[in-house]
Amino acid sequence: MKRFLSAIIILITLIILSPQSATGASKDKEELEWNRRKASYIFLEAMRQREKDNLDAFFELLRQAHRLDPENSIVSYYLGICYISMNNSSREIAEEGYRLMKKHFAEKPDDYDEAVAIANVASRLGHNDEAIAVLDTLTSRYPEKLEVRAMLADACARNRQFREAIATYDSLEAVDGKSIAISLRKINYYLALDDTTGTINEGMDLYHSAPDNATYNLLMGNIYMQMGRQDSAMLYIDRAQVLDPENGMTYLTKAQIYYNDGDSVNYDKQIYQALISKDLDVENKVAVLTDYIKQLLAERDSSQRIDNLFKVLISQHPHESDIHDLYSEYFFTRGDYNKAAEQLEYVTDIDPSDSRNWKRLMMVYLIAENFPKTIETARKALEYNPANLDLYQYVAPAYYQIKEYDKALLTYRKALEIADSSDYALRSSLTCGIADVYGALNDTAKTIECYKEAIKLDPGNYVAMNNYAYYLAVRDIDLDEAERLSALAVKDEPANETYLDTYAVVFFRKKEYKLALAYIEKAIKNCREENAEILEHYGDILFMNGQFDKAAENWEKALELNPESDILKRKVKYKTYFNE
Repeated sequence: MKRFLSAIIILITLIILSPQSATGASKDKEELEWNRRKASYIFLEAMRQREKDNLDAFFELLRQAHRLDPENSIVSYYLGICYISMNNSSREIAEEGYRLMKKHFAEKPDDYDEAVAIANVASRLGHNDEAIAVLDTLTSRYPEKLEVRAMLADACARNRQFREAIATYDSLEAVDGKSIAISLRKINYYLALDDTTGTINEGMDLYHSAPDNATYNLLMGNIYMQMGRQDSAMLYIDRAQVLDPENGMTYLTKAQIYYNDGDSVNYDKQIYQALISKDLDVENKVAVLTDYIKQLLAERDSSQRIDNLFKVLISQHPHESDIHDLYSEYFFTRGDYNKAAEQLEYVTDIDPSDSRNWKRLMMVYLIAENFPKTIETARKALEYNPANLDLYQYVAPAYYQIKEYDKALLTYRKALEIADSSDYALRSSLTCGIADVYGALNDTAKTIECYKEAIKLDPGNYVAMNNYAYYLAVRDIDLDEAERLSALAVKDEPANETYLDTYAVVFFRKKEYKLALAYIEKAIKNCREENAEILEHYGDILFMNGQFDKAAENWEKALELNPESDILKRKVKYKTYFNE
């Protein structure tokens, strides 16, 4: 109520002073005039509230003033601004705000600040013709306001009136002189108009203003390169390199010319020079190096050049995480997970608060099956991000793999505490992890309970269905249920080798050996790399289908991958007895 107190006092005063005796047409006229005066008083109070940052009061008072005097253009203008400034205002509300603002320009086109604001709103709403009309009026009324000419040129360009934009910039340069920023815009407009002569002339005007400026020489080189005039481009780029040997952009431009000509040797030299130049910023270096690496990898080129480049870049920019990050991706692509992790460790040292990099480092260690390092990384990461759910999710499987089951359970339960109670898919995934741990602990009751709970939480959790089906199958428990669950998983991902392997094991346990063979062969076909467990299952199923030699062959392959398996050793040892 306090914020409206002044307004109420003004209104009461106005009501008390209001004339009481007028009648008829005279009364209507007097009432209209009186409403205008009241609106003016309320508007003044609104502006006072605005200065005090009472924006709610400002808006309400403006609405009152507008109801009393809808023809007052300054009231309309500020009410229009309020509508446009509303959070999440709809297009309809924004258009109404713009309509109110325009009323003021129609009455007071000389009000400079208000007109500029109206032009900006018109542009924002896509009314480019109207924005141009407002700015054109301002330009004629305020010729000394160079910023208005720049706005007018930009508005013309947005409306694809490139000739008008160029002419406006010409008038601006006639007063303020040449600048590379304006010249670049005009060159782009000439290019959009396919005006070769205009493009070259604009570039040459800038060049002649300072012929020993390396940037202007480089600009001319780029213009001629875009026009396919490579010889002319080279003349200017060579000159730019002489004037500024550390300018990395000159080498990049030359590299593009050599690339267009199919000259890979010189292209390679120029890219190398660009990357080791001190003048090229890190962002551009990373972008160039990314493309360069992709090209070399596609060509199956030697990695030595890439390694050398990274070493040079890291010596130049030892604390730039983007370079270490890219180096890590390069090693990861090559399958060198230890070196990929080493570079990611530099990244986490540079910014230990960024949980994304910790997660990536943990994932690399998980893929490399370096579970102790995964756990060590998680401990460090959680010091900086103690409430980060993903970190718990990554470290729990690592504890599982090294058979620290109690810690795995504690970690999964901690993750469940943090997880959103309404995120059923996530809670299902975590519960499935708990079931896997109980399975390893041979706690059948809790394993089954947790798998069922995981599937209940998320009926689309096919990982839980597959794991539960496998658990039941290898223990000969409820094989019909195992078949049902496994079938659902395979239906969802018919090319998933793990799901196909489980389905084959289920049929094997049900003594349906032909079906088991059909699905295990699909699993083998879809394996991206040899898997000891799947190869062992393949051998078992082949054996029960009477294919003894082929069974022994697959057991031997499995033993090579898992030489610690006593069961595989026994199977291979007694293979000579199979045909007897």
